[in-house]
Amino acid sequence: MTPLIPAELLQKSEKILFIAHLALGDFTYLQNGFRAFAAAYPHIQIHLWVDEVRRTSDAKQWESLRTYSLYDWVEQSGLFSKVYRKTYSPALYEESLREAKAEHYPVVVSLAHVRPQQYADLARAISPHGLVIGTRKPFSPLRPWHYLAYRKIDAVLASYAGQDAGEHHISSVYADWFHQLTGLDIPVAERYPFVHIPEQALQQAKEQLASWGFAPRQGPLVLLNPFAKSHKRGWPLERIAELIARMQAMPKWKNACFLINAMPQELAKVNAVVQAHNLPRTQAFSAVDNFFQLPAMLAQCDLIISVETSIMHLANAVHVPVVALMRKKNPEWAPFDSANSTVITVARRSDWVKAISSDQVLQTIA
Repeated sequence: MTPLIPAELLQKSEKILFIAHLALGDFTYLQNGFRAFAAAYPHIQIHLWVDEVRRTSDAKQWESLRTYSLYDWVEQSGLFSKVYRKTYSPALYEESLREAKAEHYPVVVSLAHVRPQQYADLARAISPHGLVIGTRKPFSPLRPWHYLAYRKIDAVLASYAGQDAGEHHISSVYADWFHQLTGLDIPVAERYPFVHIPEQALQQAKEQLASWGFAPRQGPLVLLNPFAKSHKRGWPLERIAELIARMQAMPKWKNACFLINAMPQELAKVNAVVQAHNLPRTQAFSAVDNFFQLPAMLAQCDLIISVETSIMHLANAVHVPVVALMRKKNPEWAPFDSANSTVITVARRSDWVKAISSDQVLQTIA
């Protein structure tokens, strides 16, 4: 397959812009592609436009969007010379657009898989005369503006061009994107999720556990995460409390300490449930200061039980066994490390994660 970016253009280019609407789970695997690109083309500066799909005119939401923990990870990865992260308000989006246009990028690549026609428009607006590559979905005659948007890109990045269609992991999709773009081959062994945790964050996690009386401890440390962005992927908090109580009644887990991960706005709710059920050796936890607090705490654990969200991928990155509770709709997002991961799926494709019972989890960890 002929690479979408000509080799001679890569050799003479000093910079490239990638556009993506990233979440933590996306970056867990996409970073391997950026790392391989940076190693292959060390003379090219990689710039990244992180588009905030929750962009809003509501000023009350700006602070939480501004401090999205993903930016900590992206900016400290050492992969990017420039990151456009101020896209969460209409005014800042326009300011970022003017800034990007002034860079005169020779190559712009959209990695968007949601609303790709919108990002085709954006990529061409940023680079009127450069090579623009983007994803595309089948368009309907009822939406002719999609067709007009797709005409603005010079080459199409296929959603997946591998030979194992229907069975591939999301890491294979992202590796294939970089193969389509440049011809790079990223071996399976180099697609493993990773995170470099600052020593300060690891020390902070240990001190936090000690302040809760969890260090030194007599039993294992278990983190449970029932929260996801979509309520279809969440697990009831009451069931988490039931699971902890039943585990504490089992000989294997009677001395275990438990952390319930939550977003900062959910901490009060978690604490109320812990108190209502009188759960000993159980604490609510949230990475309130920066992203690295989360993997640092995950690295202290002996077991992680999580719904379908970034935590189950970060569990692989810190090499802690994980039990993942998943729907049937996106099997490509299962944890990468099958040797250290157990996936419990719902019975039917239409089921939400809450259809998984605590009995199923107990049978898995017994």
